[in-house]
Amino acid sequence: MVADLLSIEEAQRLILERVRPLGAERVRLEEAAGRVLAEDAASVVDLPPFPSSAMDGFAVRSADTPGVLPVGARIPAGSPAPRELRSGEAMGIATGGVVPDGADAVIPFEYVVDRDNDVEIPERVAPGANVRPRGGDLRAGETVVGRGAPLGAAQIGALAAAGIAEVACAARPRASVVTTGTELRSPGEQLGPGEVYEANGLILATQLRSAGAIPERPAVVADDEDAHREALARGLESDVLVTSGGVSVGPHDLVRRIEAELGVEEVFWRVAVKPGKPVSFGLRGATLVFGLPGNPVSSLVGFELFVRPAVLALQGHASPLPRFEPGRLAAAAKQNAAREQLVRARTRAGDDGAVLLEPLVGQESHMIARAAGADALVLLPRGEGELLAGEPVRYLRL
Repeated sequence: MVADLLSIEEAQRLILERVRPLGAERVRLEEAAGRVLAEDAASVVDLPPFPSSAMDGFAVRSADTPGVLPVGARIPAGSPAPRELRSGEAMGIATGGVVPDGADAVIPFEYVVDRDNDVEIPERVAPGANVRPRGGDLRAGETVVGRGAPLGAAQIGALAAAGIAEVACAARPRASVVTTGTELRSPGEQLGPGEVYEANGLILATQLRSAGAIPERPAVVADDEDAHREALARGLESDVLVTSGGVSVGPHDLVRRIEAELGVEEVFWRVAVKPGKPVSFGLRGATLVFGLPGNPVSSLVGFELFVRPAVLALQGHASPLPRFEPGRLAAAAKQNAAREQLVRARTRAGDDGAVLLEPLVGQESHMIARAAGADALVLLPRGEGELLAGEPVRYLRL
């Protein structure tokens, strides 16, 4: 096991070094949103597949302008040009219509005078004006979207326009979630003395799903060795096992010991981050095993820093690490001398367009209700003092 209190970056490195991407499967394009492309997708056609008009107007030979030209035909979108454009004439054309051979420009309707079957063009039209050349966006055989790219609306649209009906996507990781604690009860049940509602399982299942994994229904287990062993053994059959609670040093913290008995090789335990210091990571075979603290906010933060990158890397994501963005503090924030902090905050736009980050009141790691009002995690470097309002920071969008 690696030495105590790793940096965030070192812990992430140790995790990603041990991730082996899952295999690929063919997926119909309409079902591929949110998946990660497993191989380059090449265009079936030139895009656009023919020279097309960028405007509603008239296709012309630029050399014939300015002047008054007879309208020889009108070309709707979706139909071929009836013939080559002759010298000294124009053809009406719709946006997206096929520019006829012989034409080298399109002039919009609003720039001409259309009288009966003649069109008056008052000024010279530049060659190439408002004409989208064949293959101007992409040539057949060229890569539309590259391997490792997540497929959002823009990528799906580009693939569809390029004539691609199905793509090779990384398999979605199967994930298990185990939350521990005799005091936990499901929402809707009656609480007894000392009991609390279990939220971490739902938090983690939601995060796993958003990262592309397929989570099983979270298992909630009491502080009992047999219950732990049964739930953890079942969870180790997945690609990813995430536990919440039971990873510290108390008498009821059983997770790490029982995982070791079940063959999990622990890679590290404890990272210099607040909240979430007692996070663990290990392996059994190809199964990635994460132990997150029981406090809800610690669990949420630990997932974003360590579990989400691993789940994305399993899918071959080209950039699995969290994407921190630049911003400025809207109020002062106290630093921690020993650990980097992730502070929950709300974003707003500054007068100069910069993102301002307002730390929320109540940063304790059990305050999940307060965390619901946050849309960002602000990374505060370790230090003895505080960062003042206006100082530059990096933040992670939630």
